[in-house]
Amino acid sequence: RASDIRTAMALLQIAEPGQSPKPHQRRLAVGIDLGTTNSLVAALRSGISEPLPDQNGEVILPSAVRYHADRVEVGQLAKDAAASDPLNTVISVKRLMGRGISDVKHLGGQLPYRFSGGESHMPFIETVQGPKSPVEVSADILKVLRQRAEATLGGDLVGAVITVPAYFDDAQRQATKDAAKLAGLTVLRLLNEPTAAAVAYGLDQNAEGVVAIYDLGGGTFDISILRLTGGVFEVMATGGDSALGGDDFDHAIASWIIAEAGLSDDLDPSAQRSLMQTACTAKEALTDTDAVDVVYGSWSGVLTRAAFDALIEPMIARSLKACRRAVRDCGIELEEIEAVVMVGGSTRVPRVREAVAELFGRQPLTEIDPDQVVAIGAAIQADTLAGNKRDGGELLLLDVIPLSLGLETMGGLMEKVIPRNTTIPVARAQEFTTYKDGQSAMMIHVLQGERELISDCRSLARFDLRGIPAMVAGAAKIRVTFQVDADGLLSVSARELASGVESSIQVKPSYGLTDGEITRMLKDSFQYAGDDKVARVLREQQVDAQRLIEAVEGALQADGERLLDAEERMVISLQMDELRELMKGTDGAAIEQQTKRLSQVTDAFAARRLDSTVKAALSGRNLNEIEE
Repeated sequence: RASDIRTAMALLQIAEPGQSPKPHQRRLAVGIDLGTTNSLVAALRSGISEPLPDQNGEVILPSAVRYHADRVEVGQLAKDAAASDPLNTVISVKRLMGRGISDVKHLGGQLPYRFSGGESHMPFIETVQGPKSPVEVSADILKVLRQRAEATLGGDLVGAVITVPAYFDDAQRQATKDAAKLAGLTVLRLLNEPTAAAVAYGLDQNAEGVVAIYDLGGGTFDISILRLTGGVFEVMATGGDSALGGDDFDHAIASWIIAEAGLSDDLDPSAQRSLMQTACTAKEALTDTDAVDVVYGSWSGVLTRAAFDALIEPMIARSLKACRRAVRDCGIELEEIEAVVMVGGSTRVPRVREAVAELFGRQPLTEIDPDQVVAIGAAIQADTLAGNKRDGGELLLLDVIPLSLGLETMGGLMEKVIPRNTTIPVARAQEFTTYKDGQSAMMIHVLQGERELISDCRSLARFDLRGIPAMVAGAAKIRVTFQVDADGLLSVSARELASGVESSIQVKPSYGLTDGEITRMLKDSFQYAGDDKVARVLREQQVDAQRLIEAVEGALQADGERLLDAEERMVISLQMDELRELMKGTDGAAIEQQTKRLSQVTDAFAARRLDSTVKAALSGRNLNEIEE
């Protein structure tokens, strides 16, 4: 409508006479920290990387998903329902990403879910909506973050940089990419969380140096040693434990409560969740106090920080052991590390910070919120990959593969082709031969791990090379080439050099999704498309309302006293208050109607501002000048 256009022109900033407004050319990209406990989305805005808030101003999205019969609930409300509806509420799903059912029992602590198998080997969680894979659950979290980003930034995203633990293997990385695909996100890159943290702290702006990133989150631990030389940010070594984190601290406290209260270990799912919430609350309280009262059911007790430190000391020791190993892999001494960055909510635990300071001989960097630092760094990289120019020059990130990649050879042995801590992207080739006369085919078994026997390594894929010319054993030459892209994902090809016969595979991890499962999940996403559309429309209406309020506030501050009388200002103020109140609810139609009403009551004010601006622009100019 003409009045809406005039209102927007007058209430928003008007260009000075002779100036043309500059079109917005920045391509929208975000960084996403898909965390075990909490998730965030961040973007570069006005040159500053910052996490994006939801409609209530919260930047943290608890990584919790609750399935109802007719809808999906993500975030704090889902987390709050974990104890009352444990079988339909999934938390800490990151620990299940890229895992098989047989792996679940090794993840530390009991998981109050009902698992079932699918076409693939990954565990499916039975819910009121049917079986849900960890990939689907993660996709529901990513979908909320995508919608938040698009609503806040005011447009569609060209892509996202999603962070993963440096120690995530190929299966876990592929599962993350599958989740992004289901959520409607284009993955610009999977970025190791420690690298993102270093970028957030601006360590890439230093001329050179070696830094350590100690990342202890809710479910995973990573240690990375990085070197910056001549503008190249290289990951020298990584290590860690993909099943160590704050959840394990909670389990330790829960075990203490069970022992102190004389309870049975065989708790039902609801009791398990309630116990874990009690333990987590106690852990967080001990960050700022020396003792906390713990109440569970009819039992109560006191947990001191000293007792808590003793409970978690073995887990801290495991993390420090990984730190020493990573430093040793670099061929440097602890004293050569110039800075230590703390990442992850679990690094708030005082004993953790104290132990890290003792090991490295320096106080770690903790200025940036450890829950936000990874997303902030990822957003900087996302903005660059989207094609936006970065102030201060481009940053080259060189990550490394966390575990060696190789093939099975005779005797069930693992032959490493690409050693761990090799910088990626990378391509390596190695020649093999036949072991029987007249052998016409060869099975290629791709493995990942550090052990000598294939039984101690992880199987990634198998494929056959057929059509090998009949020769005596050892005469054929088969070149096997491994290629790892910038996301750490692997493809393998095999070629017999004499005949040119070739076979290849894009490695689909054993616990990745099958095409059938992806199809089913996409169909499921269509089922809830209506609910998603309603939620998106509501958020867009809230954003439009907020923008109008901000524009009116700015206009009132600039010209309200000059162009409006007291009664007119009062009417506008009341309409703004009404709109603010409606924005707190979920009635989209009411928000839209009140937005129109506020626009209408400010039409006259907008016209006066426009007339005032035109008069100012023409002041002192004669008719001939205007015609020219």
